[in-house]
Amino acid sequence: MFQRLETLSREVRSTNPYWDYYCDKYRMPNGNVGEYHYVHSKGSVFVVPQLADDLFVLVRQVRYLNQRVSVEFPGGGVEPQLSRPLNAARELAEEAGLRAGDLRTLGEFNPYNGVTNEICTVFLARELQAEEREHDESEEFDIVHWSGARIDEAIRSGELWDGMTLAAWSLYKTCAP
Repeated sequence: MFQRLETLSREVRSTNPYWDYYCDKYRMPNGNVGEYHYVHSKGSVFVVPQLADDLFVLVRQVRYLNQRVSVEFPGGGVEPQLSRPLNAARELAEEAGLRAGDLRTLGEFNPYNGVTNEICTVFLARELQAEEREHDESEEFDIVHWSGARIDEAIRSGELWDGMTLAAWSLYKTCAP
């Protein structure tokens, strides 16, 4: 049977406003001491905004690391002093200019469990109303309205390639009421 791995020490190697880089010393299953380097995250939220039965709001933006246009559901890192639903509402307003009358949790996932301890909470937003957008100066968005079939086609063609959006869509298709 698998056993929990004992953390012996933790060192913060680098920090920034978004996450910390940790190096833990831990006891490996064979009894030896190993090092594990990873990103410690405050967490994230993603929102699947549903306008109608089969119409969804996504944002198109350029992602710096891949130098590529990405189509995604609104989302981002959490501010720890706010609840997950308040973080989701903030991201929805910031990126899509929307406020939800009905915001429900669909589920959670870890986007890259070998590299980060981040947990992303995914929400379904319905009963949407327009709200003023105030996005970060580093962000520029186009809003797109796609049907579920269009989202599925964009996944098949590779046009929609963002892993967080792929996971959020999977949770929507599996868990939406």
